[in-house]
Amino acid sequence: MNTTLSYSTLAYPLKEEEDIGYLDCSFEAPRYTLIVWNDDVNTFEWVIETLIEVCDHSSIQAEQCSLIIHYKGKCEVKKGDFDFLEPLKTAILDRQISATIEKTYA
Repeated sequence: MNTTLSYSTLAYPLKEEEDIGYLDCSFEAPRYTLIVWNDDVNTFEWVIETLIEVCDHSSIQAEQCSLIIHYKGKCEVKKGDFDFLEPLKTAILDRQISATIEKTYA
């Protein structure tokens, strides 16, 4: 049994000159992620308090992020534009907690 579909067996065949277009991701604005890193200095309570006050996390969200930071070594705590995340990163660093911003496209 031949299971190969040919161009002519499509229910709605495309005309050769028809432009079907494509997804062009080059126009998508880059997004950024604020990452908090694990260390052996800061307590869970201090990291949780920081995430609540600086990143506007709920207490549950901050607790979950602190556990991820502890066990995985880092956690993406906020996504957004660079100009939005930069002051958050600075505030976290001012509290002696390691944080970086990384570019993402998703």
